[in-house]
Amino acid sequence: MVPESPERELGQGYKYLATGLRFGGAIVMFVLAGWALDRWLGTNPLFVLAGTVLGSILGFVSVWRELQADRANRPTWRDRHGPPK
Repeated sequence: MVPESPERELGQGYKYLATGLRFGGAIVMFVLAGWALDRWLGTNPLFVLAGTVLGSILGFVSVWRELQADRANRPTWRDRHGPPK
């Protein structure tokens, strides 16, 4: 088994950092859109709350899909250590 290089580990960390930023960005984007709609329509917290919920749900779905796709490419325990002896 070849040990992973620090560059490879750092690259994997950036992938997960980007996933977390995407989750936070989705929430912020929908909250700001809700705030703008509230100011335009004169409704106070209605669209901010809807934007928060919608951004959270869509951000979670995005992260979930990313992690499930990553899970399919991850080697299993048997691939890393070989068959039992």
